[in-house]
Amino acid sequence: MKIDIIAGARPNFMKIAPIIEAIQQKKEAGINIDFRLVHTGQHYDRAMSGRFFEELNIPDPHINLEVGSGTQAEQTAGIMVKYERLLLQLPCDVCMVVGDVTSTMACSITAKKLNIKIAHVEGGIRSFDLSMPEEINRMVTDSITDYFFTTSAYANQNLKHEGVPDSKIFFVGNTMIDTLLKNEKRFRQPSLWNEHNLKQGNYFVLTLHRPANVDEPYQLENLITEISTHVNDMPVIFPVHPRTAKTLAQANLKLTNLYMVSPLGYLEFNYLVKNAKAVITDSGGVTEEATVMGIPCMTLRNSTERPETVSIGTNELLGIDPQAIKPALEKLLIGKWKKGAIPELWDGKAAHRIVEIMASIK
Repeated sequence: MKIDIIAGARPNFMKIAPIIEAIQQKKEAGINIDFRLVHTGQHYDRAMSGRFFEELNIPDPHINLEVGSGTQAEQTAGIMVKYERLLLQLPCDVCMVVGDVTSTMACSITAKKLNIKIAHVEGGIRSFDLSMPEEINRMVTDSITDYFFTTSAYANQNLKHEGVPDSKIFFVGNTMIDTLLKNEKRFRQPSLWNEHNLKQGNYFVLTLHRPANVDEPYQLENLITEISTHVNDMPVIFPVHPRTAKTLAQANLKLTNLYMVSPLGYLEFNYLVKNAKAVITDSGGVTEEATVMGIPCMTLRNSTERPETVSIGTNELLGIDPQAIKPALEKLLIGKWKKGAIPELWDGKAAHRIVEIMASIK
């Protein structure tokens, strides 16, 4: 069996790394399974992408479609045209997509129209917020998926409510957590640790990139000011996403405990998360990592596609109103934040379960 593994953007990289390793192990054991890593080029820059490949020991892509930046429609069309061309010349048996980026949807549609089976890692997750492009990507992909590899009971139920038969749903766990657990001992202290005199449990990590939070200077300024003002003067470390940087250039922030830094590699970023007092974010993936590491997490979004991080884990959904930040921080600082637990099957073995199932398919 020849599997195309699709990677398009940074959130994909942590999810594909353990799957590739598990396939390589099966292949070495004599099982008839192999992969072709297809990077669509949806996101690719040395600082934010290349470093992830090196740190997580992901092999160089067999193919880079080099689609580059553009609008949602431009990227979708570019990926579909170039991936179709590849499949017509060199077909695969299964197209495996992960997560919910544009590449996930575009490659799924292209492969399915060529009668190639689709496997969706993280199938079934839903925010039920159609204003998010990622939600459209999830719904479209799942409407044509053949093998659903799910991370939670919530995802399983979502698929069943949409009429997906049990025979197509495989509850395997979370490959992003496979990567986290494998690399936890390798987390690396960034140079900014000493530069800003950071101490364990005495600083916050902030990440923001969603349009509702970062596209309007007024909203972004209010969020950051509320956070920095109500953390008892503790440092706030803010790795700035390129989208956010454009708006910050128009902002007028003068906060002495806010440290805006360049994007960090996987090992350095998660070192900061693991040792933080708390994380404030609008990233779904960060909420999963914080949950497993037992770090309090506040999500500045009105919805989440990962409700298990709230119902089971350390995460709380605050919404995007800046006024919600102060009471949440007060709760945290007086020691009343929930402890949280780790969701079922988030045990570092999800990729092996996926590959076992794929290897058994005839």
